[in-house]
Amino acid sequence: MEQIKTGTTTVGIVCKDGIVLAADKRTTAGGAFVVRKESDKITQIADNMAVTTAGTVSDIQMFLKLLKAELKLRSMRNGRSNTVKETVSFAGRIMYDNARQYFPSMAHSLLGGYDATGPRLFTIEVDGCVLELKDYFATGSGSPMSFGVLENNYKDGLSVKEGEELAYRAVLAAIQRDPASGNGIDVYTVTKDGVKKTMQKKVSNAMI
Repeated sequence: MEQIKTGTTTVGIVCKDGIVLAADKRTTAGGAFVVRKESDKITQIADNMAVTTAGTVSDIQMFLKLLKAELKLRSMRNGRSNTVKETVSFAGRIMYDNARQYFPSMAHSLLGGYDATGPRLFTIEVDGCVLELKDYFATGSGSPMSFGVLENNYKDGLSVKEGEELAYRAVLAAIQRDPASGNGIDVYTVTKDGVKKTMQKKVSNAMI
């Protein structure tokens, strides 16, 4: 059987007052056959943090289970919430360990969070590499198209509201060209007020 993959386009944007995350909703087998049209590719992992996911579905599911369970345990042991930096470091360790198995994990994430240090965005690569991003990033099969929109329209000091519109446009551009991305767009914000789903739109052929 073909591996079930999210195909995917995910986007993360750093704004002056928070982080914006966006993703499409299509899941495919082998990048060609549409398996599911309403997949959630953005997951809240704490009151002040959320992650996007791209890759093989089974690997994504295990990564999220391990991450959320460990964050809860660490919070209980330490008697405080986990910082964004602590969280992304542990997420990178999970990816690092999984990449060195006989059958390596194939999952990629963007992590957006807001704590005492302000809004922060990280990319967590399949090999465990963790990099902090100061502006924006896109992942998945539709990312080249999204980068084109982001490169031309991102500016320093973007508000969260402006970031939401830009993220939506970046994912929509990918859906127009990438067959493994489609069916809808979710947009989340991560601010001092927490994680909030601010947009969920179906994308029909008429919009493209």
